[in-house]
Amino acid sequence: MGEPVNASAQVGIGVVGLGVISRQYLDTLAGHPRARVAAVTDLDRSRAEAVAAELPGARVAADLDALVADPDVSVVLDLTTPGVHAHVAKACAAAGVDRYGEKPLAVDLASSRGVMAAASAAGTRVGCAPDTVLGTGVQTARAAVADGRIGTPTAAVATWVSPGHELWHPNPDFYYAPGGGPLLDMGPYYLTSLVQILGPVAWVQGAASRSRDERTIGSGPRAGEHVPVEVATHVTGVLGHASGALSTVTVSFDAVGSHARPIEVHGTAGSLVVPDPNRFDGDVELRTLGGGEWEVLPPSAGFVGAGRGIGLLEMVGAAGLGEAPASPRAGGDVGLHVMEIMSGLLSSADDGARVAMTTAPAVPPLVPFTPASAWHGGAVEGAA
Repeated sequence: MGEPVNASAQVGIGVVGLGVISRQYLDTLAGHPRARVAAVTDLDRSRAEAVAAELPGARVAADLDALVADPDVSVVLDLTTPGVHAHVAKACAAAGVDRYGEKPLAVDLASSRGVMAAASAAGTRVGCAPDTVLGTGVQTARAAVADGRIGTPTAAVATWVSPGHELWHPNPDFYYAPGGGPLLDMGPYYLTSLVQILGPVAWVQGAASRSRDERTIGSGPRAGEHVPVEVATHVTGVLGHASGALSTVTVSFDAVGSHARPIEVHGTAGSLVVPDPNRFDGDVELRTLGGGEWEVLPPSAGFVGAGRGIGLLEMVGAAGLGEAPASPRAGGDVGLHVMEIMSGLLSSADDGARVAMTTAPAVPPLVPFTPASAWHGGAVEGAA
């Protein structure tokens, strides 16, 4: 398992998968004083070579096996497509290497359980996106709820709609294959936020539909090609939190747009607007009973100015909050719970039955207000 870092050491990161999202991670990790990209690999070797050339000291690993065997790699950043996540995770566990990966944890609930079981048996740790929930947006909202600003939480509404990623993504196939769809693609941002703010979910009930059997790629060299649709493209449902609060969730690739706020949380004494959970920041708005007007709350918790990869840095003890935690704040236990929620919604959509959850992770500790200077190499006073 990767060792905690100190001021004079750097954690060596191996990156597998260098597609569109990798740039955001590399922008966060490149030049960090306490972590470095030691090696990269991709099915397209020329792409791996181009990325390695941008990162001082990074080398190209021939394949995944070579990457996890690299003595300079103590944690693997998995940016492959969902169908490969379980394979990468199990290779990391077999090599005794920690793994932080893009969401979802794996393509389905069974393989997600397998990921966590393999890591547990090997004594390695698993981190899982989204880490956007560790930014000032969701963390400030969470702090406000915890401080009683809305009274007793009673309900939440989360909404994300789009006409589909094929309009902008040059290779959107995986969005419409098992492991994709609006629920498994965008749902983790919203569901993880709801778990952070309202706690774990006890049961779900869902409904789903698919508007058409193929999509047409709208950009790039494959523009005009048709992609088969194998998953539900509109999913809605109710989450019954263990706390008693009810959340209503809608995610869709079948809508043009919406005026709905990303997430609203309601309580006996107020209502709260949570900003886009696909971002790290944004305004948190509060309206209290009898107050009349919406108030923008100043950021009070979370990593300031963070980007994708902050969850990995926190996992290895390089984000200014002390040594590497036994359970990362963007951890696999929450990722597994979110996968069970999504699996339950889809199962319920098929047969109409309410589905009880079997996982109930501890909600990770609140992220203290952490300026960029602290998470990029310093430390937060009193953080642990």
